[in-house]
Amino acid sequence: MSLLFREQRASDGPSIPSRVGWRKSSSRRGALSQSVGWACIRLRSDLISTLPVDTYTKTAAGQAEVPTPPVLVAPGGEEVNILEWLYSSQSELDTVGNSFGLITERDAAKLPRRIDLVARQDVRVQSSKGEVTFWVNNKKVDRENLWHERQFTASGVAVGMSPLYEAALALQQHSAAQEFAAAWFGGGLVPLGHLKYSEAKVPAAEAEAIKLRHKLSIENGDPMVTGKDWEYTPIAAATAQANFIAAMQFADIEMCRFYGVPGDLVDANVSGASITYANITQRNLQFLIMNLGPAITRREKALSKLMQAPRFVKLNSDALLRMDPETVAKMLGQQVRDRIAAPSEARTLLNRHPYTDEQIAEFAQLFPVQYPSQTAPADRAGYTIGAIE
Repeated sequence: MSLLFREQRASDGPSIPSRVGWRKSSSRRGALSQSVGWACIRLRSDLISTLPVDTYTKTAAGQAEVPTPPVLVAPGGEEVNILEWLYSSQSELDTVGNSFGLITERDAAKLPRRIDLVARQDVRVQSSKGEVTFWVNNKKVDRENLWHERQFTASGVAVGMSPLYEAALALQQHSAAQEFAAAWFGGGLVPLGHLKYSEAKVPAAEAEAIKLRHKLSIENGDPMVTGKDWEYTPIAAATAQANFIAAMQFADIEMCRFYGVPGDLVDANVSGASITYANITQRNLQFLIMNLGPAITRREKALSKLMQAPRFVKLNSDALLRMDPETVAKMLGQQVRDRIAAPSEARTLLNRHPYTDEQIAEFAQLFPVQYPSQTAPADRAGYTIGAIE
C-alpha cells in the first residue's frame, strides 16, 4: 500500500486517499478566500484555457492541420464550450491535482464526444491490493467511462497529489494570522487602553461606572473630559501589527511557490527584491517556459487521446507571447526580409487584406528601385521576387 493512501482493509469499502486532499473542500475554500491563492489559480486557468486548440496529423512531409473534433469545441455540450471546460478542469488540476469527468457520448470511432466534468466532492477513489476503483455519487464507474487528468503524481499512486494538502501549514498560519488580527485590533485579546486614577484607590463599583462612561463616550464619538488625576494610555499595537503584516506577506509568497506563479505577477513581491525585463514578451516567455510549459504539455498529451493517432492536439502557446505593435512590426518585417514568411502572410497576421492591383502599382511608382518592373514575376503582396534588399 502506498504511503500516500490511508491503510484500509478490502472490506472497508470506498475510501479517500488521505493525502490527496481533493475532497477536502474546506482547504480549497481556505485557499480561494485568499486573494493571492485566487489570483494564482485564476491566472494559470485563464491563460491555459484561452490558448487556441490546434489539431494536427503527422504526415511524411511533416505535420498538417486537420479539422477540430466536436469534443474539442464543446466538450460539455452546447452549454459548456472548450474555454469553460479547460478553465474548470485546469483550476481543479492546480488546486487538488485531479480533474474528473463522465464520458456521456461517443463518436463512430468510439472516442469520447462529450465529457461532463464532475465536482471533486462527488468522486471517491479506492485502492486495495493494487486495484483502483472509482466512485461517482456513490456509484461505481468503469474506468473506460471516466475521464481523469492528473498532475503532481507519485509512483504507485492512481491520483495526483493536492497542492492544497501540501500547503496546509502555510494556509493554517495565514488563517491564524487573520483571526489573531481580527481579535487583536477588535479588542478581543487585550484591552484597548488603560484608564488610571493616580491619586487614590478606586472602589470596584466606581471603577465600573467610570469605565462605562469612558466606553460610551468613545463609542458615540463624544469628547472625553478628565481632571488632572486621570490618565489614559492606549495599548500599543505596533508590534502586533508588524508581525501580522509579516505573516501575511510570508503566506502570500508561500502560496505563489505552491501554485508555481511568480509573486510579481500577482502583486506578491518579495520585500527588497526587484526583477526587471526588457519588455513584456520576455516576462511572458519566462513564465511560459518555467511555470506553464509543463502543465501545457501534460494537457496536450491528455487531450490528444480524444483523437485517433497519428492526430494530436497542440495548445498554441504563441498566443501568450503577445507583443506590442512596434515589436510585432519589427519581427514580421525581419521574417519577410529573411524569406521566412511571405508579405501576404505578414499582412494576414495583422488582420489586413492582400494587396490590390492598385496598391502594387503604387509601390512600383513610389519605390522604383525596389520594384523595377511590374512585368517581372511577383506575388500578390506586390513584391517582385528577388527585389527585396
